[in-house]
Amino acid sequence: MSNNEINNNISMSKNIERPKFPKRAVITAGMPYGNKELHLGHIGGVFVHADAFARFLRDRIGKDNVIFVSGTDCYGSPISENYRQLVEKGEFKGTIEEYVQHYHKLQKEVLDKYNISLNLFGASGLGRAKEIHREMSLDFIETLYKHNHLKKLTTSQFYDTEYDVLLNGRQVVGRCPIAGCSSDKGYADECSLGHQYMPSDLIDPKSTLSGKKPAMVDVTNWYFNLDEFHDLLGQWVEQLSEIDGYRNFVIKSIQEFLEPPVIYIKKDQLDALEEIKDKLPPYEFKDENNKSSALMVFDTLELREKTCAILSDHSIRFRTGKTLVPFRLTGNIEWGVPAPNLEGLDNLTVWVWPESLWAPMSFTKTYLEQADENNDAWKQYWCSKEAKVFQFIGEDNVYFYGPVEMAMFMGQQGEHPSAYPEEGDLQLPLLIVNNHLLFLDKKASSSGKIKPPTAEDLLNYYTPEQLRSHFLGLGLGIRSVGFQPKPLNPKATERDADPVLKEGNLLSNVFNRAVRSCFYTVQKYCNGRIPVRAISEDVLNEARDTVLEYELLMSKFEFHQVMNLMDVYIRNINKYWSKNIRIADTEDDSELRAQVLSDTFHMVKTAAELMHPIAPEGTEMILEYLNLDESFWSWDNIFKTLYDLMPDPENHDLKFLEPRVDFFEKHQSQLKDFQE
Repeated sequence: MSNNEINNNISMSKNIERPKFPKRAVITAGMPYGNKELHLGHIGGVFVHADAFARFLRDRIGKDNVIFVSGTDCYGSPISENYRQLVEKGEFKGTIEEYVQHYHKLQKEVLDKYNISLNLFGASGLGRAKEIHREMSLDFIETLYKHNHLKKLTTSQFYDTEYDVLLNGRQVVGRCPIAGCSSDKGYADECSLGHQYMPSDLIDPKSTLSGKKPAMVDVTNWYFNLDEFHDLLGQWVEQLSEIDGYRNFVIKSIQEFLEPPVIYIKKDQLDALEEIKDKLPPYEFKDENNKSSALMVFDTLELREKTCAILSDHSIRFRTGKTLVPFRLTGNIEWGVPAPNLEGLDNLTVWVWPESLWAPMSFTKTYLEQADENNDAWKQYWCSKEAKVFQFIGEDNVYFYGPVEMAMFMGQQGEHPSAYPEEGDLQLPLLIVNNHLLFLDKKASSSGKIKPPTAEDLLNYYTPEQLRSHFLGLGLGIRSVGFQPKPLNPKATERDADPVLKEGNLLSNVFNRAVRSCFYTVQKYCNGRIPVRAISEDVLNEARDTVLEYELLMSKFEFHQVMNLMDVYIRNINKYWSKNIRIADTEDDSELRAQVLSDTFHMVKTAAELMHPIAPEGTEMILEYLNLDESFWSWDNIFKTLYDLMPDPENHDLKFLEPRVDFFEKHQSQLKDFQE
């Protein structure tokens, strides 16, 4: 019987429909800026989850069918501004490329320490990836232009008169004008929470160069007609809502940007509004008694912007609401990807956010080129209905990877785009969005007031596998969760347990003990060979059921439930072993001992296969001692026994396990000898 037939029979016995997976897949993880080390949010909030899923898919559909890419985001005003400040202070003497290269190297080293299994960790401004990224950027923008999805807009931009320079991005700091926004920082045209607005709407702007209020000058740039994709984005959201178990908060977050253009007016401003109502464009007025502000609703963004200008001229205070606004593609910053010369607009660079959205395509192409694939091989992953792109991001970036990216991908199709791409068109990636990973009880950001530990710092207290397990178990797909490491928590007492070690202890204590017991017992009683016996039906059924539930949870990206499932299963291994081996030893029953070994090794096999994406180092060590090849990880063999994987089960020698060897180690700082 083929494995497919086995799988189908198993599906039928459980009376469930097993999830379907694509033939090929790309996994991406949000790109860290090239002016900083990785902090816990990068690793614990995005990369570990992306890596676990990439590893799972490699086992599930074949490693040659999965590409996992990310890279350093080399451009943007935060990088150029940090670099300028360091040079000005004499703290850095190299080029900006050397500055970015420094952090790219540090980021890659830390990712390797956490066993993040990227096929390529590129850099949008370095090496061959830079060249391919520039080519793809030109092609992407020119295609949007050809299909009439771009327009030139002359808008007011911040200008520092003291430094005689236009200001972009984080070179300007003020308060976000979006009503209800809790961001502590608004920048030139977006806030730290990703809200978009026109520069002229920023409240109390100040230049980071001079510290003074900047002037406003007219500047012409290319913009993407994002607002014209409103209906298509609505269709895309409907598709998301049909996905079983898709994260509802993501849908709600996207829908907020699909609301009509509005202005919020404080009720103490209504008399002033009444005096100028004849000067205003048409709008719908909404005044709810229990609200502190009234609402002005407009049919178009243009009408809202005209109204904003009039209100400002009459000193009437207001805030705007989320909506789709034209998305800026180009800018006037020197450090960036060169923009195409269109209609005489030259010497522009591509704004960092749009080019970072197609950067994963550039990285995919770069990786496949390194693998000697043809120039169009990347399209098999990004433009085929047989493939799927899974993008792991933080909730702050939903606007960019959601409405903006999906609309621009649709815009590549032609003048009449669709939310249902044809074969050969760019397919719409699936967003896997995590909520904020807090440090202690506050949002942690390398650019915020609360400085989280770097990912490197955490390795002074925990092993990578302890941290990977913990981050996956936090449930960031449901809510924001605080990371509470005892060594870094000033409120923790000596008696308090370290919450970070909960999932790690499952590995280093429970699972480690079960695996060691199996090997040592085989060595003592069975000459280092697993006794060949038919696996008990109850053991087979539990393993099968666990595999099926695990597969379903992984398909829904419910990593915390995966960890709960594995907690139960691994503890059951220990319970089964402890109960039955005690009887066998007490009664000196060699036949019972052989059966217990056979059963427990099957459970260890299943647990190792399922924990492989989560704790790759320890589980691969188990495989080494089982003395089997890499086909062990393939889900073609997930329901098979160890005997099925052995050429000669009766004479298959396990690797000898020396005393006190651990498959899952504790960090040195957690050992009594070290503490003493």
